[in-house]
Amino acid sequence: MTRFAAALRTLAATATALIAVAAGSQAAGSQAAASPTGRDTPEPTAPKGFTALRDIDPTIIHEMRYTTAHTFLGVRVDGYRQPLCLVTRPAAKALRKAQRTLLRQGYSLKVYDCYRPQRAVDHFVRWAKDLGDEAMKAEFYPQVEKSRLFADGYIAEKSGHSRGSTVDVTIVKLPARPTRPYVPGEPLVSCAAPQSERFPDNSVDMGTGYDCFDTLSHTEDPRIQGVQRVNRQLLKSSLSAVGFVNLPEEWWHFTYKPEPFPDTYFDFPVARRSLTDR
Repeated sequence: MTRFAAALRTLAATATALIAVAAGSQAAGSQAAASPTGRDTPEPTAPKGFTALRDIDPTIIHEMRYTTAHTFLGVRVDGYRQPLCLVTRPAAKALRKAQRTLLRQGYSLKVYDCYRPQRAVDHFVRWAKDLGDEAMKAEFYPQVEKSRLFADGYIAEKSGHSRGSTVDVTIVKLPARPTRPYVPGEPLVSCAAPQSERFPDNSVDMGTGYDCFDTLSHTEDPRIQGVQRVNRQLLKSSLSAVGFVNLPEEWWHFTYKPEPFPDTYFDFPVARRSLTDR
């Protein structure tokens, strides 16, 4: 009986230990599952070829639209953590060169968007597929059916912005007037309306607002004449002279050539930390 009792005690102790180990493992697993992804998987960071435009030229005006609700989505865009223009270093240096020329003429560049993470592009795609969400249609695509945004080329699953050498940019007459903040829910006016009617922007008159899904946004659209055409040509010639190529469908869209990362679509967030955590 003594040996039998001892064996029972040994089995009981072993079972208790196994239960404790199992409970501990389950708790650890639950804790790991509850942990934010950011703790388990570090955020991607920018390669050394990227920089913040302000570090290269602090005189260029920034109005980083996708950190605000004043977008064609009506909300802040995924991946935009801070109102920074991140861009490849050669593109930033070329912008600085163009800025010096424009400053002598009484103008300044203003950037709306620069590097765009893939997660932001994915956000655009999800929004475009949701045909019931037309909150910002009256301003950004009043003449285009949302169901046509992919077919007409306004939305795509990849963007050159994600390679880091593309910028959305305009020109501001100096001294620059402040641009009032957008108030969510305010009445919307077509981006193709006359400058005096559409949302106020301290940019010179380019014929349409930024991110206007309309053929009037085509850089050489023949309906754009007079001062508007002169302004578009000033922007295009200033950037072409330093190595940028314009996208014909968007007067604001320019890509520096040759691109340092022509085949890579990055997904690090737009934040200062993306440059320092590497």
